[in-house]
Amino acid sequence: MADQEELKQHFAQRVIHQAREVLDVWQQLQRGEWSERHHSALDDATQRLRRFAERFEQPEHSALAIGIEDCLGDIRDNRGRLSSETIATLSQLIYRLARTGLRHNDPLTQPFLPPLSKPVYLALQNDQRADYLMRQLEFFSMSAQAFDSEMAFRAAMHQRHPAAIVMDVDFTGPGAGLRLAEQVQQGLEDKLPILFFSHSETDTPTRLAAVRAGGLEFFTGTLDASTLLEKIEIFTRTAHSEPIRVLIVDDSRAQATHTERVLNNAGIITRMLIEPIQAIGALAEFQPDLIILDMYMPDCMGTELAKVIRQHERYVSVPIIYLSAEDDLDKQLDAMGEGGDDFLTKPIKPSHLIATVRTRAARARSLKARIVRDSLTGLYNHTHSLQLLEDARFQARRDNRPLSFAMLDIDHFKRVNDTYGHPMGDRVIRSLALFLKQRLRKTDHIGRYGGEEFAVVLPDTPVEAACKVLNDIRQRFAELRFPAQPQDLSCTFSCGISELSADTDVKTLTQQADEALYRAKRSGRNRVERF
Repeated sequence: MADQEELKQHFAQRVIHQAREVLDVWQQLQRGEWSERHHSALDDATQRLRRFAERFEQPEHSALAIGIEDCLGDIRDNRGRLSSETIATLSQLIYRLARTGLRHNDPLTQPFLPPLSKPVYLALQNDQRADYLMRQLEFFSMSAQAFDSEMAFRAAMHQRHPAAIVMDVDFTGPGAGLRLAEQVQQGLEDKLPILFFSHSETDTPTRLAAVRAGGLEFFTGTLDASTLLEKIEIFTRTAHSEPIRVLIVDDSRAQATHTERVLNNAGIITRMLIEPIQAIGALAEFQPDLIILDMYMPDCMGTELAKVIRQHERYVSVPIIYLSAEDDLDKQLDAMGEGGDDFLTKPIKPSHLIATVRTRAARARSLKARIVRDSLTGLYNHTHSLQLLEDARFQARRDNRPLSFAMLDIDHFKRVNDTYGHPMGDRVIRSLALFLKQRLRKTDHIGRYGGEEFAVVLPDTPVEAACKVLNDIRQRFAELRFPAQPQDLSCTFSCGISELSADTDVKTLTQQADEALYRAKRSGRNRVERF
């Protein structure tokens, strides 16, 4: 029986390896433009995935491969052009594919991010820190290997390249880590992701040297597995990013259609508006990352519409790009003073438009993440969690779909802080945040509600399914061990869940979940209760 299970896992890993090829091709589109070469490469990789999945009896992978092939057929029928609908469907299929990795002892039906096929190399001065990080990363199914000397590190590099390197700038001596990182990158056609660490704050020359040595990230002070894992997943492309969403407002249908096609072929989802008066309604429904405005429209000037948009607090930070034939520099500057962030003159090269949109949207997403996320965990903060719950409630009502809301609270957390100190308490909070991020869907919204309390919005999820998912997470989290003295620490959490009904508003949903959480606490903790 054990041999049969091991064989099944081996076959599953073969399928996952093929799935990674599909993911890599899709990632290339996020950096370039759709072409016949991309179409052919994605088609070939997907057909191989389907054959492997059918051969090794992996029905989920097989179904996803068929879905991707159907999308590629639609693109072919559309004369090789991408549409916003196809991009959205492909993105969802790719996301689900990125969540189908199998981990040791996990049920075969449970979706997770596929583990990296290569280990992460840890070259840190502090052996205890390296050992702790290695154990934490491995618990989250990311294999890691720690080194205590330059010779051991070089020998490992000679034998096998890692998925990423975490390097102490002073590994084996002051500044030695920087020099070592630069040396091991020399001659490599594809540079390795390097994340530098320094126990103390560093000066600008040191950070500049880190950038020149290939550093993509620089940590100081502390190094926790949650943040590290998130960055590694981004740099090694196992994290899934939603396609950019752009609202195009132009009274010329021909111009708007041209802009839409250019952006669609770069994997960017668009919504086109010919009537500017509909813009605010479209913003609320579409939630774009960026807005492209024509400057001269008969019923409403682009500058006037920009002012209206900026009066809504939710859209103050959404980038607005004017796209117009106006070539008078003074008028362009005046327009940018009226709520705009950039001005592009027609006609514009497609590559220039795509690059501008991608750059502006990426910066806006980064800024928004800092505003709406909790600094310790990277989860949504209290205010934004409630906003997301309100948005999910509106959509659930509109589409007549179920919605569940959960509140979690770490048990006896004050005792953890009092006994082990606040740094350990922060470590526990970050670990639970990472657990939730890894084991919930991309469509679920996770927030830090306050202190040791968390909130989870689960769209399209009846309460029975929400209870099962969160109970599984509760059981797995209780198995996690935190290195401590005199003995390792383990923690649990309690959870209360409510479900949307016909007359439920956000305030009622949160009160019901809170009441269920209180009942879980009174009933002995370390349990999930539904309202």
